[in-house]
Amino acid sequence: KPLKEFDIVGFSLAYELTYTNVLNMLDLGGVPLRSSDRGDGDPVIIAGGPSAYNPEPLSDFIDAFVIGDAEEAMSELLDAYKKIRPSGGTGRPARRELLKALAKIEGVYVPSLYKVEYNEDGTIKSFLPAEEGVPAKVSKRIVRDFENAYYPIDQIVPYIQIVHDRIPIEILRGCKHACKFCLSGATYRPARERSKEKILELAKKTYESTGYEEISLLSLSSGDHSQIREIMEGMNKMFDNQAVSISVPSLRIHDILSNLPMLISQVKKSGLTFAPESGSECLRKSINKNIEIEDLYKAVKESFKAGWNRVKLYFMIGLPTEKDEDVLEIATLTERVSDLRRSVDGKNAHVAASINAFVPKAHTPFQWSVMESLESLKAKRDMLRKRVKSRMIELDFNYFERSFLEGVFSRGDRRLGSAIYEAWKAGAKFDSWKEYFNFNLWLEAFKAANVDPDFYLKRARPLDEIFAWDFIDTGVTKEALIKQLSI
Repeated sequence: KPLKEFDIVGFSLAYELTYTNVLNMLDLGGVPLRSSDRGDGDPVIIAGGPSAYNPEPLSDFIDAFVIGDAEEAMSELLDAYKKIRPSGGTGRPARRELLKALAKIEGVYVPSLYKVEYNEDGTIKSFLPAEEGVPAKVSKRIVRDFENAYYPIDQIVPYIQIVHDRIPIEILRGCKHACKFCLSGATYRPARERSKEKILELAKKTYESTGYEEISLLSLSSGDHSQIREIMEGMNKMFDNQAVSISVPSLRIHDILSNLPMLISQVKKSGLTFAPESGSECLRKSINKNIEIEDLYKAVKESFKAGWNRVKLYFMIGLPTEKDEDVLEIATLTERVSDLRRSVDGKNAHVAASINAFVPKAHTPFQWSVMESLESLKAKRDMLRKRVKSRMIELDFNYFERSFLEGVFSRGDRRLGSAIYEAWKAGAKFDSWKEYFNFNLWLEAFKAANVDPDFYLKRARPLDEIFAWDFIDTGVTKEALIKQLSI
């Protein structure tokens, strides 16, 4: 069925570099790209997800954004659509009337109903509703009763192998930690749990309806669940006679030290993942990543004893106040982790270090920060490559050019819509796939759209500046973020 024949089309925006694919899908589906070009006969285009917490770069193309948890908001949005639809249940409602109705739903942002004025220096002068009855602030939606939130038990099982070929069960939403760089912590708070009984019930019923051989217990920090031990024991008991493995991603160091590896004995002993974020203790404290490095080493060693033979570590470079010696600490840490296995079986462990550029995000204490230049990031990359000699250590650097674009759009405004359009028109698609990514297309698109990307990346932002996302109420004030920034 052609996309243009649907009443509503929704996109989940998990990553800024998917934006050109949104345009590409709309174009292939015969839907006018810009919201202003759509009429009553066209579908309503909605979007949500983490990147929607700064929706402005895509505001030319999306009719309405759902900010926050969607389970309840979607029902209200659909009810509003059906109520305004012409009598008899056929045809489509008047677009303007519908958008005004959607804007009254908590958590729904309709860009066309707001106007923006700019100062001579390009900063935002004002961001206000364009009509009466439109809220000045959009409060994110929060599902309070997470225990009974909808979960799809009867899932579609494809005939082909897919990337996430397993049962995902969200056991915990939100995070109790407050890492300064983390957008997820801001967008998914407050922390809410599903009970052990509900999780086991969902696992049993979904397994019976799908037959998947792996169940993944998902959250931002699975070990923070108050019943994680009981859940794992219940899972292992429930699937003792089936060839089902249980995976627990997003474990923190204290979880490993609490002997969780002994509870997940059915998982393949391939590797465990830790995210120290920085090799420097000083920098970890500055970003509120509160881990003791000796605890990390102890957790790694205990994992090796339990049968694991590979470790993956996540780091960032380009953090505020970072020095060259902080970067070199990444090499020291990875070498030490690799060496720890020698005391277990006399061999060095394989360590994969994934190293990404720090990208300041909206709604975090670092939303005022300058992003490091491509030249500086590449110099630090080369310094690390030169420093690490062991063949057992693999350094995997993300494309810094993609981080550059992520930085532009994560704190951009609606003027970026023209650059996105120009890039798509020039052939930019699948930008998060390295084999398709073409940075030069984007540089030319910025020129064609008369947009300076450095305005969004390299400019020091005063604390009282009006941001493009300030109208979104996440439950944390700017004053609170400033206080965190100064700690």
